[in-house]
Amino acid sequence: MHMADALISPAVGGVMYAASAAAIAYSTAKIKNDTLCEKRVPVMGVAGALVFAGQMINFTIPATGSSGHIGGGMLLAGLIGGPAALLAISAVLIIQCLFFADGGLLALGCNVFNMGVVPCLLVYPLLFRRIAARWAGHRGIAAASIVSVVVSLQIGAFGVVIETLASGVTALPFAAFAALMQPIHLAIGVVEGIVTAAILCFVYGARPEIIESAGKGTRIGGGVPIKKVVAALAVVTIATGGLLALFASSYPDGLEWSIEGVTGAAELEAGGAAFEGAAAIQEATAFMPDYGFAGDDPPPVGTSVAGIAGGALTLLLAGGTGLIISRAKARKKQAA
Repeated sequence: MHMADALISPAVGGVMYAASAAAIAYSTAKIKNDTLCEKRVPVMGVAGALVFAGQMINFTIPATGSSGHIGGGMLLAGLIGGPAALLAISAVLIIQCLFFADGGLLALGCNVFNMGVVPCLLVYPLLFRRIAARWAGHRGIAAASIVSVVVSLQIGAFGVVIETLASGVTALPFAAFAALMQPIHLAIGVVEGIVTAAILCFVYGARPEIIESAGKGTRIGGGVPIKKVVAALAVVTIATGGLLALFASSYPDGLEWSIEGVTGAAELEAGGAAFEGAAAIQEATAFMPDYGFAGDDPPPVGTSVAGIAGGALTLLLAGGTGLIISRAKARKKQAA
């Protein structure tokens, strides 16, 4: 559901940049020192890398000619808490945008809001935690994951429709666009919810303290070993980005499918200095556009290289951000 620049106006893009930046600042301030303890930071880094790799795998939605991929915001929130999850998913989206030209630079604020702010700061605290608390254990986590992901994607998909409407994109009439966006992302949400439930239930079965402390915003106990869980997530990340991404569906994703259903083409075009400037920046920074090597007939191994490289970059950015914030909070606490 990565929006391209042609779907928004520069004004709407600027407003959404401001909204997302404010949400990130709020999340940074909201994070407690105990939340990003020395055991949480590695989980933040490897979970961010896992989401990056997971987003490379488009799965086919039967009988539609469309595909979808995980958003990952709810998965991250379940593992590290909502505020930290927003920082991690923002790292994923920034790396995708700048280094792989996935999602527009002008639309980055929209993408962070739709795929990060909505699940991490709205749906996770208001829905996921309440459902998980109502039914303890694996059943509660599974139910919370599926319901919360579906709701998040419905809100995020509708956000895309509203943002195009506010931008005056006349090629995408509100009613027709919404009539395609909502049901296709309902189907995508069910699949992502099941994937999210499976991963969170695995982690809960191995170390329930990780999930429980994330929901409460408390420290993972010093006597709780997490190396095996982090190692398992790292192995899944490498396998996903390095191997499974090679088998991703070639069908257009839900957003592209919806655009094509309304306009007859999977992409729109936009002209103007702002769009040309954003495109020029991405062209200069994206060393593997579209997750592969440049050229007329790039080898498939480029996808594997992109998956591993992107995962590593996300690990560094998400984990590094968590480490910096953690140390800053610790110094502030000591000074007080």
